[in-house]
Amino acid sequence: MADPDAEFVAVGRIGPARGVRGDVFVEPWTDDPAERFAAGSVLRTEPVEAGPLTVESANFGGSKLVLHFAGVEDRAAAAALHSVRLMFPAAARPPLEDPDEFYASDLVGLTARAVSGTDFGPVRDVLNLAGAEYLVLDIDGREQLVPFVTAIVPTVDVAGGVVVIDPPDGLFDQ
Repeated sequence: MADPDAEFVAVGRIGPARGVRGDVFVEPWTDDPAERFAAGSVLRTEPVEAGPLTVESANFGGSKLVLHFAGVEDRAAAAALHSVRLMFPAAARPPLEDPDEFYASDLVGLTARAVSGTDFGPVRDVLNLAGAEYLVLDIDGREQLVPFVTAIVPTVDVAGGVVVIDPPDGLFDQ
């Protein structure tokens, strides 16, 4: 039987409380926060005991996302949700039309393997820094960022659980 937690992906993290009426700041981790956090959306939480949470209202004004969840009526209740991750069913994500595009959550956990066959271990995370994406690996006890570009990562096989890396000279030198 599949791991039920593997069927959900994090789409945001609750930040600090805002005001005294139960609103919270949310750091969105989705390309479509207006849809993911629309009024009426029900989100699973991590830890599970914190939810599920139903979005009552969303304010996208300014540079910060502010949500109000049903049943969260004061600052103390909002503050208790700080750092809770908001989860969304992976199967409900829209399909990607470009075969060279991937959801970051689908890459985390794949085995990173050199074209020579050497295993580097699992992809720990995917970071977006200055408009570029990087795979995060743990190589010899240190974090290593690998640019997620076709020249360096020529093969991604999500179904097979592998990303193939063709590291240029010096990539893993410290």
